[in-house]
Amino acid sequence: MRTELEPHDIEAIAQRVLELLAPMIAQAGKGRENDPILDVNELASYLKVESSWIYKRVQLNEIPYIKAGKYIRFRKSAIDKYLEKKSVRAAC
Repeated sequence: MRTELEPHDIEAIAQRVLELLAPMIAQAGKGRENDPILDVNELASYLKVESSWIYKRVQLNEIPYIKAGKYIRFRKSAIDKYLEKKSVRAAC
């Protein structure tokens, strides 16, 4: 049995599939490519602190970092999570 669809029916099906997939496609797009890797100077600039402060936090294992050989790198999303945990809520 063969069924033929009209072009407008095919277009309606395609639009519905797109509507259903749009949230999943958007979520997949929020992967690592939107999560920059920062070096010490970039992180210091981002946090508005001295690079020595960054090195001290790394030495004390206080901030999340990536060790790539002799290089220290930071994933921005991990730093943002760290900052959120360190946030002090205002007492009302």
